[in-house]
Amino acid sequence: MDWLRTILVEHSALQAVMVISLISLVGIGLGKIRFFGISLGAAFIFFVGILAGHCGLTIDPAMLAYVESFGLVLFVYALGLQVGPGFFSSMRADGVRLLLPSIAVIALGTGAAVGLSYAFGIPMPSMSGILCGATTNTPALGAAQQTLQLLGEETNGAALGCALTYPMGVVGVILALLFVRRTFVRPSDLTGPDAEHRRSVFIASYRLTNPALFGKSLHDVAAESQRHFVVSRLWRDGRVSIPTSDKTLEKDDIVLAITRPDEADALRLLFGEQEHKDWNSENIDWNSVDNQLISQRILVTRPEINGKRLASLRLRNNYGINISRVYRSGVQLLATPDLRLQLGDRLTVVGEAEAIRSVEKILGNAVKSLNEPNLAAVFIGLFLGLALGSIPVAIPGISVPVKLGLAGGPIIVGILVGTFGPRLHMITYTTQSANLMLRALGLSMYLACLGLDAGAHFFETVMRPEGMLWLGTGVLLTFVPVVLVAPLALRLFRLDYGSVAGLLCGSMANPMALDYANDTIEGDNPSVSYATVYPVCMFLRVIIIQIVLMLTL
Repeated sequence: MDWLRTILVEHSALQAVMVISLISLVGIGLGKIRFFGISLGAAFIFFVGILAGHCGLTIDPAMLAYVESFGLVLFVYALGLQVGPGFFSSMRADGVRLLLPSIAVIALGTGAAVGLSYAFGIPMPSMSGILCGATTNTPALGAAQQTLQLLGEETNGAALGCALTYPMGVVGVILALLFVRRTFVRPSDLTGPDAEHRRSVFIASYRLTNPALFGKSLHDVAAESQRHFVVSRLWRDGRVSIPTSDKTLEKDDIVLAITRPDEADALRLLFGEQEHKDWNSENIDWNSVDNQLISQRILVTRPEINGKRLASLRLRNNYGINISRVYRSGVQLLATPDLRLQLGDRLTVVGEAEAIRSVEKILGNAVKSLNEPNLAAVFIGLFLGLALGSIPVAIPGISVPVKLGLAGGPIIVGILVGTFGPRLHMITYTTQSANLMLRALGLSMYLACLGLDAGAHFFETVMRPEGMLWLGTGVLLTFVPVVLVAPLALRLFRLDYGSVAGLLCGSMANPMALDYANDTIEGDNPSVSYATVYPVCMFLRVIIIQIVLMLTL
């Protein structure tokens, strides 16, 4: 049995990898088990690590620090890369109605944590961990630990506080949603439209009866009206064509326009008469609409196209085709001339078969070329993120310069690279599975090491009187902000309950509670609002916890 002792007990690089792999394996297995329909998922890796640490299993301290830090950096960078494209779009007017209540949840929870720390004499390092566990936010915990190290404070209390309150953080949000639904929700709050009826692209056909447009080109009409639309097809005397920007309009022309839902009525006033056919149905066979043109989706796979504006390719004028819609990360975008294409975009192209084959060669449409990840962009992002996180920033009133640290720097760079990388012709495309793999691998390493580090003193902390105090404090930090903000979002911001549930789950970084909301609420409003607020809330949690520690220690 000496060989078993060698690979599991005696400190070495081999032993560290074996122990972390074993903890992750057991935790992932337990994470698939559901209790009353609820699963803690990857959090079980954390608790298995705690149990292993309690049983005396250790790895070399330097190796522990390295794997924990690298796992955290990998996780938050991949997270930033994924949420980057939706980060700034969530700042638009529609997103503000969702963001303001979410920010209120964060502000209430953070303020309550500081107040409870002084009221009950809980050290702020421990309270930071309690807050991170109550909001199920492990990246914020990583940021808190980095800040505590910078200030010369012990980080073990933060890990213990998070471990103690994390399970109730998951369950507490679900219980809060149940309470809100039974106490504040009216029947009218459950009838809000789902995302299918609020999609970002709307298709309609119009008969040209407005004399002011007769003889004008599509380019002039679009410029003078200042409306956002793309004309996909034009019927004249029973014949269909792909209209170029210089195509002149005539009386009784029928145009098929792709626009935004809120602009459909304005286009009816512009063109003259809207036809009653529903062009937004999922079961429309576009190739049977006319027998002269075909509709095909083409995947952007050529690196040279990455970051280029749609207008600069001049595909409509050169090939007589039209690009009506662009699908990116599951979102349908309007193909406006100033839209910048990214690798992985799927374009709906309408035109003659020969012309579409020519456009296909320009855009790529080679799925195989996207199978290989661009690791250069990943390592560039990690390097820049760590460099940004190491820059000290002096803030008046704080004695020690603030650093974004291992969590803050990479997540900011990840968001920026995911958003603006294509404009700099950086190939940042990764498949969803590749991104999830990076995130899961990083999170598993981080949670396994975090649990090992906290496990040695976990159970003795739980058994002490302050253990129950920490647990009760965590329950308050989970339950109270959600219950206070929910009626505000329902009444003041006039949001439906599905959207409120999603934004609450997003502000608490709680995907397990989102699963519950999706199972109990019709439509996909919970998922849409969760995706809208999650990037901003994750960023704010990571930054705010550091500022609070700097101000209070």
